[in-house]
Amino acid sequence: MTEKIRCFQIVSAYENKEINLPKRKTASSAGYDIEAAEDVTLAPHKVVLVPTGLKAYMQSDEYLGIHVRSGISIKNCISCVNSQGIIDADYYNNPENEGHIMVPLINHGDEEFFIAKGTRVAQGIFYKYLTVDGDDAGVGAERTGGFGSTGK
Repeated sequence: MTEKIRCFQIVSAYENKEINLPKRKTASSAGYDIEAAEDVTLAPHKVVLVPTGLKAYMQSDEYLGIHVRSGISIKNCISCVNSQGIIDADYYNNPENEGHIMVPLINHGDEEFFIAKGTRVAQGIFYKYLTVDGDDAGVGAERTGGFGSTGK
């Protein structure tokens, strides 16, 4: 077996629920299309966490950027509430939620918007990042939670 460098996996709560692993659609696509794992209705002017049934493994100097697909965003006034979601490498397999990737969408429109299970709602793009000299973020406690856990 080869060593994992980066990959998507299905979280245990969604095993056997017909979750598709993200794929790039063309040879030059930067993003891996991510589908909704369940039917979700976005109420007007509200934020909803759309489950994906996925987690992502990556190197410690990488993150997964989550971007709303332009077709949903432009045609329906839907956006990611934090502009770009950032999935840190240490989010993978955290004890609180196994690293389940949720897409926080906001409906800017005045009518409900329905997302069916299997709808491609976002794209995931893996990025490398840089740190400053003397950075000591690697020292200390490990991540134990999900959304906002490093800000507690």
